[in-house]
Amino acid sequence: MRALRITAIVFVVLGILFVAADRLAVYFAESEAADKIKTSQGLTNTPDVSIKGFPFLTQVAGKELDEVEIGMDGLTTDAGGGRTVRVTKLNASLHNVRISNSFSSATADSATGSAHISYADLSTAAGQGITVGYAGKDESGRGRVKITGQLMGLSMSTYSTVTIVNGDTIRMRAESVPGSKIPGWEEKVRQRTDIDRKIDGLPTGMRLDKVETDEDGVDVSVVGNNVELAG
Repeated sequence: MRALRITAIVFVVLGILFVAADRLAVYFAESEAADKIKTSQGLTNTPDVSIKGFPFLTQVAGKELDEVEIGMDGLTTDAGGGRTVRVTKLNASLHNVRISNSFSSATADSATGSAHISYADLSTAAGQGITVGYAGKDESGRGRVKITGQLMGLSMSTYSTVTIVNGDTIRMRAESVPGSKIPGWEEKVRQRTDIDRKIDGLPTGMRLDKVETDEDGVDVSVVGNNVELAG
């Protein structure tokens, strides 16, 4: 009986050590992955990387991770015309990530993600004197924003739709421009209100899926299958 008790204690201790080693390994892997993403994408902040599933070491041995979650805050992306847009939050979830034999690349069976842009940041991108706010949906159900402000000493107010184009571009377009008969006026307004932002660098197999507007800002979702992740 004493021998059995000692054996049980040994197994408990070994189990604790395995869990500790496993958690240390996953912590190291998450940290390494976060640093690699930061360096490869030229980010200012280090992203959060969370590798799900237990035990981690057996997943590595089998070269397949159950799920990997990535979160980034405060990204800044080019909006064209010398303007930038700050992305408040960006989250991605990769499922069944198969790692290559050399550990230099990986492929996820499926992936989902989302990004949030606040109206305050859209207003900043539009430039001084312009405010972007929530405006509900148009008759076809597309999300809209309202743009108001001062331009060239004149007041302006217009509605813009926010759509996804070709699976890789976020488009914000003013539906109409009041006072467009004034020579050069519409062009000046659209330089401030219209944004075509092509999202470069999406992994092969991923695409922008849909965009929605609500009281807090603009939300963009992405989806993908057989997503190729470069090493």
